[in-house]
Order: sequence, then structure tokens, then C-alpha cells
Amino acid sequence: MVTSIGNTIKVCDTMQVNYQYQLVAPIGQDFAPEFTPVYSPQQMLEMGVFEGKYCNDCRNEFPSDWFSNAKISARSNASLNYFGVKSRQPLSVWQQKGWIFGPDPRGWFQWYCRYYLGRRLPEIDSIQIKRWRAFSRHAGQIRANCEPADIFCRPRQRQALLQWSYDPLI
Repeated sequence: MVTSIGNTIKVCDTMQVNYQYQLVAPIGQDFAPEFTPVYSPQQMLEMGVFEGKYCNDCRNEFPSDWFSNAKISARSNASLNYFGVKSRQPLSVWQQKGWIFGPDPRGWFQWYCRYYLGRRLPEIDSIQIKRWRAFSRHAGQIRANCEPADIFCRPRQRQALLQWSYDPLI
């Protein structure tokens, strides 16, 4: 897969058919100034997110190296998560709560993967970046309730931070 500015990415997976987008920014660069994720999608997949199940049928959309060391499973497996705990809700809950925006039916992480690749949709990007910034409250809860460097304190919140590309090892 070539991820150069100007390339068009064509999507055809179980949740999206005939969707396409153009890359307008260099991969991993030119982010909005207020959006400073800690990890790349590849790092997140390698560390263990979403019980190994999130991107299984859409690998063709993203660079293959993102998946070479990813923790992937045919079935949800919480032991693959970095903290070894279940820390996600079904997509149906996200849909019911209105947390799915624009052309990204899998939610925030799918948006982030596409943004990281270089897709820009200003209105959707603004919404998702605001959601990402609001998630920082979980880091504050860990700081307020855990001893420094006790990574076993609040593992579900830490896993959630990782799944939103915040540092869970605070």
C-alpha cells in the first residue's frame, strides 16, 4: 500500500463498501496543534488494544507493517489487551449513544487510523479531536487515585487511555 499525498484509499470491508478518501497530509504528520496522541496506530495495535479484534477485516486499508507485530485474534480476547482486561463496549452501544461520526463506522480508532494516514475532514476531525481531548479526564483520575508508577492500579482506565492514544503508564 502506498501512502503518499494525493493517493486515494479505496475501502471495501464488512462495514463499508465503495468508500474512498484521499490522503492530503503526510503519514503521521501535520496534525492539528491541539491533537497530540502518544502512540501511532501501529504502536497501539502492537501493545494490545480492543481485545485483538478491531481491524481484522480492514487490514487492506492500512499499511501492512501496522499488523506485522499486532496482537490480533479472530475472537475478542481480553488477555491480548496491554493490561489483560476487558475495556470496551460493543459497537452497538457506541451507535446507540451517538458516538459514531461521519464516514467511520467503527468509531474513534478508525478515524484516528485514517487521520494518521493523512485523510483530513475538518468538521469530523474537529469533533473527534474534541472527544480525544475530553478523554484526558481519565488520566486525571489515575493521577488522583493511584500511586505513581503503580501500573496495576485502575487497569481498565489505563487500557482505555491506551485505546485513545494517551499514556497509560503515568
